[in-house]
Amino acid sequence: MKILKNTYAVILAGGIGSRFWPVSRKDKPKQFIDILGTGKTLIQQACDRYTKLVPKENIIVIVNEDYVPLIKEQLSELADTQILGEPMGKNTSACVAYAANKIADLNSEAVIIIAPSDHLIQNEGDFIQQMHLAHRFAKENDALITLGIKPHRPDTGYGYIQYNKEETSKGVNKVITFTEKPPLEMAEKFLESGDFLWNSGMFVWSAKSILTALDEHLPELNLTFAEGKGAYNTPLEKQHIDRIYTEIQSVSIDNGLLEKADNVYVLPSDFGWSDLGTWKSVYEQLPADGDNKVLNADLEAIESTNNLIVSDKNKLVVIKDLEGYFVVDTEDALLICKIDQEQEVKKIASHVQKKYNGRYS
Repeated sequence: MKILKNTYAVILAGGIGSRFWPVSRKDKPKQFIDILGTGKTLIQQACDRYTKLVPKENIIVIVNEDYVPLIKEQLSELADTQILGEPMGKNTSACVAYAANKIADLNSEAVIIIAPSDHLIQNEGDFIQQMHLAHRFAKENDALITLGIKPHRPDTGYGYIQYNKEETSKGVNKVITFTEKPPLEMAEKFLESGDFLWNSGMFVWSAKSILTALDEHLPELNLTFAEGKGAYNTPLEKQHIDRIYTEIQSVSIDNGLLEKADNVYVLPSDFGWSDLGTWKSVYEQLPADGDNKVLNADLEAIESTNNLIVSDKNKLVVIKDLEGYFVVDTEDALLICKIDQEQEVKKIASHVQKKYNGRYS
């Protein structure tokens, strides 16, 4: 498919990936790690993916300024002007407002794709086709579009989107409601109804539509960013951003805007998507090694099944009488936890950080 002109891909590279502790650490979060052993880190895979949709010079990465050197190292093909360093994390609404104001200054007719840096997409051809559909609709309509993933289990780690089954346009449906990470019983009802999709966190909209929506639903936030008109894409941009980040509110784009707007649409999609949010999601993606799954290790499994073994040193790991666990071994930490308790890893990482004064963060 053709490259989309007048279109920018904004890759959000924030977050510390604490549910991937002890591999994901403060100095190198999961987006900068080859978490599946493919030979490329997650952010490198994301950049490769979006260069098939937009001109390479129209890719923008937003990241905490502490990680700008990592971006330059792993994405050396990007110019410095394509890397936006945030002085502190202020959630996704700030990222969207920053990118929208900067891009509108370059091209007021632009269409913007917003995408996380740490997702896996297996069926790239289907994904690109869906993005072209979303792009066409965003270009022709005042619409805020998200890609929704058809759920295949009642997962409590994802947000859900309820949508109208009657198509507004080819492949495009009106959004009814958003629900953040429901309890299991509710997730089961969502799955059974067939009216809900997982929220992928990928969005498509025109610069005009998103700026209008920000003005309406997050006016103080967007006004603060808009004060920098004339500074964007000049040496004064960083000075403006450094000043306003201490003032702006921290709110997700879902809660701050999409849940309130009445022009939100979704493309029901199924292209082998995973947000790779937990060790369990890695277990699901890796090929089997006998009765277990292994990354960077030689495994001797004795009467042990359905385990995930991860090492950073290609060492021999021997397990016996173990079932349904993940064993993650790094130079200074070892984690052993039940696979079905993968959501607890974030709490474990927080506990360890506090107890050991950040030594293992």
